[in-house]
Amino acid sequence: MRREALRATAGLAGLAMGLTGLTACGGGGSDPESAAATTPQDGGTLRIIGSSDVEHLDTASSNSTGSYGLNRTYARTLFGTKASNDFSQTIPVQADVAARVPSKENGGISKDGKTYTVRLRKGVQWNTQPPRPVTAGDFVRGMKRLCNPASPSSGKGYYTSTLRGMDGFCHGYAKVNAKDAHAMAAYQQKHEISGIKAKGDDTLVFKLTRPASDFLNLLTLQFTAAAPKEYDKYVPDGPDFRQHTISDGPYQIVAYKPGSSYTLGRNPVWRQDGDPLRERHVEKIQLTLGQDSPAAVQAQLEQGAADLAWDQPVPTADIQRLRQARDDRFSIRDTPSNSPYLVFNTRSPAGGGALGKREVRQALEYAVDRTALIKIVGGPDVAEPLRTVIPPGNSGYNAATRYATQGEAGDPARCRQLLAQAGHPKGLTLKFPYRVNSVHKLIAESLKENLDACGVKATLIPDSGGSFYGSTLSDPAKAKSGAWDIAAPGWSPDWYGNNGRSIIQPLFDGRTYGPGSTNYGGYDNPQVNGLIDSALTASDPSRAAGYWHLADQKIMEDAAIVPLLDRSHPIFHSSRVRGALYLPTATGYDYTRLWLAH
Repeated sequence: MRREALRATAGLAGLAMGLTGLTACGGGGSDPESAAATTPQDGGTLRIIGSSDVEHLDTASSNSTGSYGLNRTYARTLFGTKASNDFSQTIPVQADVAARVPSKENGGISKDGKTYTVRLRKGVQWNTQPPRPVTAGDFVRGMKRLCNPASPSSGKGYYTSTLRGMDGFCHGYAKVNAKDAHAMAAYQQKHEISGIKAKGDDTLVFKLTRPASDFLNLLTLQFTAAAPKEYDKYVPDGPDFRQHTISDGPYQIVAYKPGSSYTLGRNPVWRQDGDPLRERHVEKIQLTLGQDSPAAVQAQLEQGAADLAWDQPVPTADIQRLRQARDDRFSIRDTPSNSPYLVFNTRSPAGGGALGKREVRQALEYAVDRTALIKIVGGPDVAEPLRTVIPPGNSGYNAATRYATQGEAGDPARCRQLLAQAGHPKGLTLKFPYRVNSVHKLIAESLKENLDACGVKATLIPDSGGSFYGSTLSDPAKAKSGAWDIAAPGWSPDWYGNNGRSIIQPLFDGRTYGPGSTNYGGYDNPQVNGLIDSALTASDPSRAAGYWHLADQKIMEDAAIVPLLDRSHPIFHSSRVRGALYLPTATGYDYTRLWLAH
């Protein structure tokens, strides 16, 4: 995921104040939201082009900004957030398939904060033959699928640490044959999660192990989307599943060529009056992959041969030109994130297990020239140096000076000195896989140069197959074997507002490390795990933010990662696009809300 550009204090009060004043930085002229204040026009094909396919199409395991935007078109959750070009308006939890947002005042949340009752709105249907209603049981099935052994959710830790009985359910599910769809379906049907119950077709009751002030946020995430019974036929996220997705949203996938293209058409049973978050204007959405050159993508957008970029921000070389031209099609959108960051494989055997030593990792903290990275991504209008795990604008953020260097340019001499003191006077040789799309190659090359100056030889390994996260960083076996040593992933919070756990828990809770985990480096510190628990059980968001800040400090003391940039998202659309509204968690415009000029 990703985000950036605002500055806030650790408390949620400070965060709210910071968010209120957020606006997009654009070229001048009218904003896409106001530029299309005319009545929406229906019809036409929205043409999206980009580089790589999603690693996971199944909502149970989807966890990338691209998949978020795609999932939103055909898979609905109980709650969600609205797209808007005013960042503060994208934060509040809104009802989606739920009839209303539960509260203690309306009786939806118990007085002790541990029971949530959610009623479903009427009229939401699956595009099956014949169509049938989306039921509470479909949401229970969706939650159970998070723990499937074939493609487990990287976000399951959110729920195993919150819902009664889910941890035990997941432990049992992990033992099921990951290649046997029938066995997985049988396990789901024979085993219940005590904290998730369907009362009839239209009511869900959630039982929490302890109060969680962010529980409704967890139910906005695509992991918790309803799943139809037909999904029991397929291995989760397998090739057959990907050819048989079912929709309860405004669009449906009508054709999918892996690694090549998606075609989405209108879902005939979707109703606007049953969906408060989405609309439907374009007739068809065509997503074409294999465009690895950001410059080529940008040229097609400006020439009108395509409408939106899938996974490519505006190339750095074009940002200043577009700003000076005050081009209405261009904006820099607030998306507070830690993107990218350098992560260390603490389980790697390289250098005799060197990266498992805190002193070695601390030495490498001094290697990085962040000023060079800022130039690569577009300059100070787009990014600022980051030295904390939690980026500005997120719960628990506080500025820090640990590992500071003059002008943020790095200190290779200090790095060499500390490496020698840690027992590696001759340096190290490390494997460094990188993504080939967007600016990732340039970032990897810059970091390699920094490490070389520190006496560390980084062997760059390009990943052009879209397996960077799913098949490389999230595979503990590859980590243990030393298939990689360092990498530069990115992370955007899964939600905003009361969101401390959306950064610290998925990236650094050592208890959740395993297949599919986003704790890529296998970091595990009992003190951090304890602070996570304290934050999750805190009586209010401001106290939770204090614990998240303490966890951030400890993680940085351990040098589990090297934070690099607090980065915003430069985005461009074609002249045909109207009504473009931004989704920060997808780093893109909401495909369901925009329309095309004819």
